[in-house]
Amino acid sequence: MRAAVLSGSRLYTAVDVVARTGSTNADLLAAARAGAATGTVLVAEEQTAGRGRLDRTWQSRPAAALLFSVLLRPADVPPARRGWLPLLAGVAVASALPAATGVEASVKWPNDVLAGPATRTSGGKLAGILAEQADDAIVIGVGLNVTADQDELPAAQATSLWLAGAAAINRDEILVGILRELERWYLPWASGPEPGNAESSGLRAAYLRCCSTLGLDVRVELPGVGSLSGRAIDVDDVGRLLVRAPDGVNAISAGDIVHVRPES
Repeated sequence: MRAAVLSGSRLYTAVDVVARTGSTNADLLAAARAGAATGTVLVAEEQTAGRGRLDRTWQSRPAAALLFSVLLRPADVPPARRGWLPLLAGVAVASALPAATGVEASVKWPNDVLAGPATRTSGGKLAGILAEQADDAIVIGVGLNVTADQDELPAAQATSLWLAGAAAINRDEILVGILRELERWYLPWASGPEPGNAESSGLRAAYLRCCSTLGLDVRVELPGVGSLSGRAIDVDDVGRLLVRAPDGVNAISAGDIVHVRPES
């Protein structure tokens, strides 16, 4: 697996696999502060203190999920545009799964990966993605449910590749596929003629194609300030979700999205 990731890569520099750790993100954040190189990948069979967005926990039995983090240093990307990085990771996961497993996937804004194509809104959550920063480094963590049964999943709305009818479940092949897609989108976005430009790099168009949130009526649970409801209409140039509500168009940079109903 290491050879498959590193061979011919212009991004990855090291791949480490551990049986058990608290959090691959926490480990790579510490490694980043100690000077670890961009493109370092850490994979764990089990996490005892895994984290999701908004300080949620992530738990799974050993080997039932694919748990890994990637250390990136997008030095040339203006800070205002770095909000696209977790969305980019969502595109990478959703793009890799059909070829690696036969399971179609979409992205619920910002980066929850759901089973089923973007035209279907009832698919359960397959994967969560968490981006965290340490100085000039950003660590992207992915937790993908692979072989878990329903009673092993953290929430009723979650699912796994096995439950979604995956034709093949080889975690090494899935990891390699996701990392290749991540590199495919990251390099032109981070180091192209306009670093961080999601439009010119093709990233925004790719995200819009696989985003299942757009065109739906949604409820947005805003951290600490209540909620708003409206129609999700677009994603702007810095990765914010645009929601048309009675008071006008709101640009959402953080929050929980609930899909209310399909576009009619």
